[in-house]
Order: sequence, then structure tokens, then C-alpha cells
Amino acid sequence: MGKNGEDREGVIMSGDFFWSYTDEPHASRRRQILSKYPQIKELFGPDYSAFFKISAVVLLQLGTAILLKDAGWLKILLVAYFFGSFLNHNLFLAIHELSHNLAFSTPVYNRWLGIFANLPIGVPMSVTFQKYHLEHHRFQGVDGIDMDIPSLAEARVVTNILAKTIWVFLQLFFYAFRPLFLKPKPPGCWEFINFSVQIALDVSMVYFWGWKSLAYLILATFVGGGMHPMAGHFISEHYVFNPEQETYSYYGPLNLLTWHVGYHNEHHDFPRIPGNKLHKVKEIAPEYYDSLSCYKSWSQVIYMYIMDRTVGPYSRMKRKPSKTE
Repeated sequence: MGKNGEDREGVIMSGDFFWSYTDEPHASRRRQILSKYPQIKELFGPDYSAFFKISAVVLLQLGTAILLKDAGWLKILLVAYFFGSFLNHNLFLAIHELSHNLAFSTPVYNRWLGIFANLPIGVPMSVTFQKYHLEHHRFQGVDGIDMDIPSLAEARVVTNILAKTIWVFLQLFFYAFRPLFLKPKPPGCWEFINFSVQIALDVSMVYFWGWKSLAYLILATFVGGGMHPMAGHFISEHYVFNPEQETYSYYGPLNLLTWHVGYHNEHHDFPRIPGNKLHKVKEIAPEYYDSLSCYKSWSQVIYMYIMDRTVGPYSRMKRKPSKTE
């Protein structure tokens, strides 16, 4: 997908973000759709199969790490990229689901399940992720609040193919550490629990099975968040390839492994609907989504981001904060 297919030969990357002077589009579209199709409310609520799906992936990944305790480093790297990365990225997006309380009706159960899903990722992040992610929904694109948007430093440095390639390889680092530098939040009791449980698991892996088992888990996390097909969703969701649109959906097979996060317009319109039901939103109200630009390949999105001279970290929609924010 391109910018409506126009010829961009000779066009260079913008020197500033796209600025919007209207509210984000999802709240108004949600009201319109619910007014026309009130039955969509029947899709709200938790996915009670989430616990079993998450448990299976956690046990499979920890078991794989144990099996690799005596493996060579090349084998560990290959298994991490071609197998473990898919599992850990699946768990990262499970934590995304849980940040919206979409596994249980009781929020605290979702938080505990998020800490459990965090275990194979190797680095404690589930509780902190929820804090920042809910702000991304409530204040989409708002300057200084939505930490999903690249920093000015990123935008000013990542300006060519080489820099964008390096940025894609390291995008999970930027995604994780950006909010800690730009908008640090004081840790609370749940962060301490998340940290303590995660460190206990990491220490146990090293004590019982050695450093290679832990290294496999951490490698699987970070190679899966970089130059990897599943990591294309980081770019596809909100990077502006069409100046008149700020959120994009992906309708491809990897939705089956990623909790259907590709249905991203649908998700932002209805964050209370679990991923396994988001396709029904598009089926019920197709006229609201069929006209929007979308993707069918996350790998293609990564290629377009790197090679397109008009696209980079500045390719995000921003809006000024209101006085109440």
C-alpha cells in the first residue's frame, strides 16, 4: 500500500510530524457504529480461552529454553529467530490483550496472568506496558503523552535507509526505553511484583539450566521485535503512509499468531472487544472499514518503511494536548 499510489519520485522525508487539529478518529467512529449497529456491544467482554492459550505458549517456550541448555550458540540463535521469536511476540501481544482486561472480568486476574505471560520474555514489562498503553488509547497522538510516537531525537537521526534499517533492528529497544526517558512514571507495588517474579524465574533458569537457556529467551524477545515479520505491526499500526489516515489495519495470516492485533482500526474503535472477535466488527459494519487503506503483509510494511524516502519516524500523526491534559 502506498500514499494512494501517487508518484513520489524526488520527494524526501518530512522534517516534522503530521499535525492534526481534530480529535482522534476512533471515538467518533465508535459512536456512529454503535448507533447504527448496537448489537456490536454483544461482542464486549473477555476471551475465556486466553488463559489456556497463554499457558500453552509459556510452557512450550520455557520447555524449549531448557532443551537448548547445552546447544551451540548458532543453534540457539537460529531457534530463537525462526521459532522462539514467534512465541515471545505472541506473549507480548497477549500482554497487550491483558492490558485491556480481555481474559477475565476481574482486572487483578488479568494482571496476574500478564505477569505469568511475561515469564519467557525474560525482561519484566507487563505492568509498565499497561500504564503507557492505555494512555496511547486515551490520548492517541497527543504530544508528550502518547509514548508510542518516536522522539524528536529518533526522528532527527533516522533519516536514510541505513539509519532506518538499524532502527528497525533495534525498534523494540526504542519502544521499551522511550517512555522511561521521555515520561518516566514512578513504579508501584505491581511493578515490584512483576520485577520480583521475573527475576526469580531468570535466576532459576540460570541456576538449574545455565546461561544459555536464559539467553535463548532474551534473544527470542529481541530478534522477534526487530527485523521480523511479526514486528511489522509496530510500524503498520500508526505510521502515516496516507496523510489522511493515522491508524491502519492488517488483514493477513499472521493475525492468527498475534491475537488479531492486525485489526487495529477495529481495536482502537472497540478496545473492549477481544482480538478473536474483532473480525466480526468489520463483518457487521464493513462500510466503515472497507474504504480505509490497509495491509496484507507486515514484511512488506517493513520494506516500504526502510526504502520509501518519504517515510520515517516523523511519519506519525500528532496533536497538541488540550488544557485538561
